[in-house]
Amino acid sequence: MRKTVIVLFAILCFSNLNAQTVGGSLVLGLPQGEFKDKVDNVGFGLQLHGTIFSPSTLSPFTIGANLGYMVYGNESSTRPLSETIPDIMVDVNRTNNIAHFHILFQVSPFNTRVRPYIEGLFGGAYLFTTTKVESRNSGQNVFESTNYDSFTWSYGYGGGLLIKLKEGLGSVSELFLDLKARYIYGTEAQYLKEGSVRIVGGRAIYDVQKSKTDLITLNIGVVAYF
Repeated sequence: MRKTVIVLFAILCFSNLNAQTVGGSLVLGLPQGEFKDKVDNVGFGLQLHGTIFSPSTLSPFTIGANLGYMVYGNESSTRPLSETIPDIMVDVNRTNNIAHFHILFQVSPFNTRVRPYIEGLFGGAYLFTTTKVESRNSGQNVFESTNYDSFTWSYGYGGGLLIKLKEGLGSVSELFLDLKARYIYGTEAQYLKEGSVRIVGGRAIYDVQKSKTDLITLNIGVVAYF
């Protein structure tokens, strides 16, 4: 159900948004505070955003939507399909994921080749752990299940630099390299991490973690002005 809400949020934001800027980037996520005490590895993922108009010197403020997806844990193993079919081996892949969805506020008052900007975000995050069972020969999914999921509110701030790469590309008036960092505050959530799922006597035992879910994200990508 919560996955459906996120998808609907994305469709509503990006279909009704007569976007004047659209961007995407690769993301590294560094857990902070209580989250770092639980999860000590770096996350990786993607993010997309769009705004309702292009900021300029005369009108530096804009608003839009931001969506992000990150993997903060991953485990893989090879196991028998079941206790009664031990001669068929399958690959079991488990991933710990975060999906962020935020309203984006951005201020960029410059109209130069290099444009600093600041931004604020408010929204939520969906944390979920999935397990996929794949055939060793074909690599196709045999089974897939969500082991555990939860929702938390999140908000944050950030800043970055836009560096002009090209202009006059058809409907794209300007294309920029986008370098930025954000601090995302996540309220308390329950979630799984690497090693949280144990198989004991043929049953799955979940070691559920509980903490705030703060992150520092580092982004590199591109932004198109229309």
